[in-house]
Amino acid sequence: MLGGISPIQLVIVLVIVILIFGTKKLRGMGKDVGSAIKDFKEGMKGEDGKEKSEEEKQLLQKKEQADADFTESKQKDKSSGDS
Repeated sequence: MLGGISPIQLVIVLVIVILIFGTKKLRGMGKDVGSAIKDFKEGMKGEDGKEKSEEEKQLLQKKEQADADFTESKQKDKSSGDS
């Protein structure tokens, strides 16, 4: 195999990496990479979109309440002006 990486070469590289960084640091790096991938997948699925939609629902309810209050005050002004 010209240009390919043999399994023996991979083992040698892995041993050198373990000697340089140590197993604890490699475990920490693995956890960091795993959590980053998990966060990315959740972001792609729209997990944050659910939170945003809840916020949007609350804002929409507040806007509707404000509109209703405004309409009610307009009607009160009209009725007090007609009398």
